[in-house]
Amino acid sequence: MKNLEIIGFKRANLDSASLSELRESGNVPCVVYGPGIKEQIHFYSPIILFRELIYTPEVHMVKLNIEGTIINAVLKDAQFHPVSETLLHADFVAYAEDKPIKFEIPVKVSGSSPGLAKGGKLELKTRVLKVKGLAKDFPDVIPVDISGLDLGKSFKVEDLNVEGFEILTSPNVSIVTIGVPRALRGKKGGDEE
Repeated sequence: MKNLEIIGFKRANLDSASLSELRESGNVPCVVYGPGIKEQIHFYSPIILFRELIYTPEVHMVKLNIEGTIINAVLKDAQFHPVSETLLHADFVAYAEDKPIKFEIPVKVSGSSPGLAKGGKLELKTRVLKVKGLAKDFPDVIPVDISGLDLGKSFKVEDLNVEGFEILTSPNVSIVTIGVPRALRGKKGGDEE
């Protein structure tokens, strides 16, 4: 799992005028809470520091450096402006190294499917899976090998074999399906959906 440091500064004023000033000066109001710290901390960070955290498919554990205090955390929620899509607010959950946390990890499809070779269409149904475990045990991605998938077949959560953490997403959820295009439906060898 990749780590990323975000430097923050405590904020005392929580009123909306102060929030607007922070945003206008290129900062993001944030809050961190959770079992890894005694009480929640309101802080702000320069918006530029969020580029590698928000605008990437990769998942990062975050090392918050708030005025010299280091807090291990994960991004819980990010709020964006509805029109400009500018980051408006970020929530972090602080975790303890020895206590399990809930997290979302992206899936990564690999392999060569016989169904794709026959003209099937790859349909990614789920991009991330909810998991629970110790942060140190989380991988960057959860691999999904589609080498055995034929036309009309799906790879489900229950088909995964992972160690070190628990998958919370329902076992019946399809991660990827090899769809049967209309041109192949009804032809011999093509399965109906």
